[in-house]
Amino acid sequence: MAIQDIYPTALRLLGRPVLVVGGGPVAERRAKGLLDAGAKVTVVAPVATETLRGLAASGLVTWAQREYRTSDLDGVWFVQTATGTAAVDTQVSADAEAQRLWCVNASDHEASAAWTPAVAVVDDVKIAINAGGDPRRAMALRNAVATALETGDLPLRRHRKPDAAGKTPAGSVALVGGGPGDSGLITVRGRRLLGQADVVVADRLGPRELLKELAPDVRVIEVGKTPGHHPVPQLEINRILVDEALKGNRVVRLKGGDPYVLGRGGEEAEFCRQNGVEVEVVSGVTSAISVPAAAGIPVTHRGLAKGFSVVTGHEELSEVPARPDHTVVLLMGVAQLRDSAAALAGSGLPLNTPVGIVENGYLPEQRVTIGTLGTIADQAEAVGVANPAVIVIGDVVRVSPFAPQHFKTADYSTITPNRPRVRSN
Repeated sequence: MAIQDIYPTALRLLGRPVLVVGGGPVAERRAKGLLDAGAKVTVVAPVATETLRGLAASGLVTWAQREYRTSDLDGVWFVQTATGTAAVDTQVSADAEAQRLWCVNASDHEASAAWTPAVAVVDDVKIAINAGGDPRRAMALRNAVATALETGDLPLRRHRKPDAAGKTPAGSVALVGGGPGDSGLITVRGRRLLGQADVVVADRLGPRELLKELAPDVRVIEVGKTPGHHPVPQLEINRILVDEALKGNRVVRLKGGDPYVLGRGGEEAEFCRQNGVEVEVVSGVTSAISVPAAAGIPVTHRGLAKGFSVVTGHEELSEVPARPDHTVVLLMGVAQLRDSAAALAGSGLPLNTPVGIVENGYLPEQRVTIGTLGTIADQAEAVGVANPAVIVIGDVVRVSPFAPQHFKTADYSTITPNRPRVRSN
């Protein structure tokens, strides 16, 4: 049988009687697949696997515990034979042919009137792969296609929105954290939802390169903010999300970092729920941790820091521990850097505490500036530090490969939590 002889189609077996001849592992898999399709399954076999026996005991399948008879084909719509005995499978196949029933013969794919494809389900899409009667090849291809759909490398977006009652189908909102800006740092789930979107409500600091991969008819609504300039107020962003979802669209709110880390994602999710819109939150790689890591700065490090705080302005700094062994991460803090440094110094943090600023983390234009609490404001002003930037304050900055040599301890491999830290003068 050549591949050209195959006419691909899909059977709708809901409520229709089907026959499985055989009680081994292959018959078990086929019976479970037919049950998933909603068929009324009868299994004919002298013996059956434990799973098939359990399905029969629960009433999900009918098990005729005996040898096959030609009369078993009466009234069925589809047949699967997998007895493991070629002569029996051949007889079942021949009987089915005589009654013009489609039959899958597991013993001889060349003689089989139908083939069972390798199947996977992603979202509401069912993938079925035939590979010339080679089941392992079909499974490998199925897995590759399913992975590509899961990761957003293949388009999973709906183009038809049918509704028998003539009503607008329900839409939804996904608050997707896109990470610090590099398109490779979005989660698999986030990438998949982006590929399904009808409307994308985009921030300035999200993974902008991914917007270029969207289909031409996907609408992108720009709502990006810059410090001191919010062209689209938050209440209007909330309204856009709800209005678009109520039109039946799949809406993705593509945000930088994580939507729940100083990203107002909680407000957006709450507004959607208050207005009857289904909302999903997809956590992202927060810039508070990932951007320092791009410069080799961990927010915690054995012997240097056991905890960290993330803040957005100098007003909150009075509430965080003023110690070099407690890392402070400032987001959106460039404009207030001098005031923040003064506030921390006023709380008792030594002026020689290391400070690192990472601009445009993970992007080609990434730049790292390292100084101390007493010098960093002047350094930042001199080199023109600008947002987007993450500021890290604490002894962990010593670990960075960009730190001056006199910032570093002698041997990090021997540090213990109780060992005194070495600080620069």
